[in-house]
Amino acid sequence: MEEKYTDRVICKILAKYSKEANLSQNLSPHKLRHFLLTWLRKQGIDDALIQPYSGHEIRKSLEVYSKLAITDAQNEYNEVINKFLI
Repeated sequence: MEEKYTDRVICKILAKYSKEANLSQNLSPHKLRHFLLTWLRKQGIDDALIQPYSGHEIRKSLEVYSKLAITDAQNEYNEVINKFLI
């Protein structure tokens, strides 16, 4: 018999592994999906390939995944500012 994975079961599995990894916050299916889609965008994967897995009907909705995380923005800023001769 095939085991069914309900939302609750998946959340428990993610909570278990979040705890084992000593993460400060539990992972959720939504956070995991957001992380994956953001990572795919950063790898240069086309939106047309990402959209079917995103849960978004409109491709424009994928713009949320293209925004830089604050740490990425800070790193990029540091790289650029260090090139200026002061």
